[in-house]
Amino acid sequence: MDHVTFVPTPDQLAYTFGGAEPVMRIVPRTVLTLWTEDAYGGRITSRDDVATTALNTEDLNPQTGPFWIEGAKPGDTLAVHLVDLTPARTWGASTLIPFFGGLTSIPVSPTLQDPLPERTYLYDYDAGTHTLGFTAHASDFSVRLPANPMLGTVGVAPARREVRTSLVPDYFGGNMDTPEMAAGTTCFLRVNVDGALFSLGDGHYRQGEGESCGTAVEGAMHVTAIVDLIKGGGPAWPRLENDTHLMCIGSGRPLEEAWRAGQVEMITWLGELYGLDRLDAYQLLTQISQTPIANVVDTNYSAVTKIDKRLLPAAVAYGGVHNELRSAAGSLGAVNY
Repeated sequence: MDHVTFVPTPDQLAYTFGGAEPVMRIVPRTVLTLWTEDAYGGRITSRDDVATTALNTEDLNPQTGPFWIEGAKPGDTLAVHLVDLTPARTWGASTLIPFFGGLTSIPVSPTLQDPLPERTYLYDYDAGTHTLGFTAHASDFSVRLPANPMLGTVGVAPARREVRTSLVPDYFGGNMDTPEMAAGTTCFLRVNVDGALFSLGDGHYRQGEGESCGTAVEGAMHVTAIVDLIKGGGPAWPRLENDTHLMCIGSGRPLEEAWRAGQVEMITWLGELYGLDRLDAYQLLTQISQTPIANVVDTNYSAVTKIDKRLLPAAVAYGGVHNELRSAAGSLGAVNY
């Protein structure tokens, strides 16, 4: 396999899916060793930094990429296997931002409530114990939490020359903000344009399901991923596979639309894997699916439909690409699985 290392300069970061020139061309089965900036663009560095004065709203959620995948055509499937996600700093930051988050008035759903006060939380990251330190503002409470490194954003360019901000999740992937996007997971995305134009970023050192306040423990990340191409079979919505589960991610507003998209995509996938018609797959899904919320704060919400593979007969998705890339990752010395 080819192995490419790329650390973007600030002017090479992308802020959209679609509309950005590729930073390089790579062939399928390339190992990428990358660095990603945090969602704040590195502008939050202390508890005294608050979003309304520190952030540039035009430069949020920078992405590393896009990468042109040789041979990728619309309708193909891009497979991105996350090998390793390692925090690139000794701290991450989370913020309470006025009129942003799941439990405050927001522009698309306004109320007469006043904005919540701004607060910034710095979490120190201890690489030795792989933990993060939370410290309260209004009391002396503190606790250490296990880190669960993940990527908030993995995506490709949308179809029809569309350009979407990197803050948005949709059928092309994007800012889905699910903790399932962790090392050991393979993400399958439909290719919508020649070359796919794949990007990733928005590293989180820890995030709960839903990303309630709108920000995780945001931090720069060292990323190792293997990118592969499967001809044809492009899913309507992003699909994930790890060693234990199959998952589909739907995005939209309101939240039930995101849930429906993921449910229908899983019904389609069950049909492909087991030859079930849509109604039989619908009935089976009803009894075995889990539905963790990915985010309820982005421009679109995202919901995961998740199935434990141990409940079903063994089936090979996409010709066994996940297992192949998993094995290849092991040869690279991956440790965060």
